[in-house]
Amino acid sequence: VLLDQDARQRLMNIRMVKPELALAVENYLITAASEGKLNRALTDDELKQLLINLKKKKKQFKIDRR
Repeated sequence: VLLDQDARQRLMNIRMVKPELALAVENYLITAASEGKLNRALTDDELKQLLINLKKKKKQFKIDRR
């Protein structure tokens, strides 16, 4: 189990609205767990911080066509 109950519920809610973000979180958690970096279930607050960090890493490009 990688997430506590509240964090799991939050991830399920995110999956309904932003499936690509939920997939990114799931991939991160699986990678961290397989590398031994995750030795307990994340809390809801820790998941919120992870979401903030993942959103910061995402870069947006705007193409102006004239």
